[in-house]
Amino acid sequence: MTEFKNDDFANVMLDRHSVRHFDKGYKIDRSVLTDMVKEATTAPSSCNLQAWHFVVVDTDEGKEKLRQIFMPFNHPQLDTCSAMVVLFGDTDAFKKYRDLWQGMYEEKKITKERLETILGTFLPIYEKADKTLLTADAMVDASLAAMQFMLDARARGLATNPIAGYDATKMALAMGLDPVRYVPVMAIAVGKPDESQKELVSTRYDVKDVLEFR
Repeated sequence: MTEFKNDDFANVMLDRHSVRHFDKGYKIDRSVLTDMVKEATTAPSSCNLQAWHFVVVDTDEGKEKLRQIFMPFNHPQLDTCSAMVVLFGDTDAFKKYRDLWQGMYEEKKITKERLETILGTFLPIYEKADKTLLTADAMVDASLAAMQFMLDARARGLATNPIAGYDATKMALAMGLDPVRYVPVMAIAVGKPDESQKELVSTRYDVKDVLEFR
């Protein structure tokens, strides 16, 4: 089990903020990044579809590919972060759905009746869905996993910055993926913050401005 450096949930969530400048000399081991992604995928997803896909870019060559499609104001994060984690929504995730639930049945996590109900109820929805629905569900799933990843990083003493400032039409191809299947959701810079830089902590709208009760 992962031992987080910070197990104060209030601090992890309420004091999290985006960082634009990272310690360029600090590298996160790929085994740690793998654990972080694994933990991020405990996020909820629509009908347990898990329609997310992660590409971790931690090489100079990979970052150069991103540089070509990133907006210039996001270059500081790209240049200094330990890794840039690019999240995609997988619109073909439903094609693995049957195997996922069959495996859960074989592991005795669900009954045969539950398996048949799941495959008879949810799978047909996705098999018949158009690209708009598949994309929408995948975007939500990947966004939930993205937030989970950022909180995981914070608990490990790391910082992040979610980024959408890039040419989305080129992202999948730049990462060697099928642009029809994979929909870019966001990139997340992760690393140790550069303590010499003063980062802006943004002001949030008053809750009264964004909340209604009915």
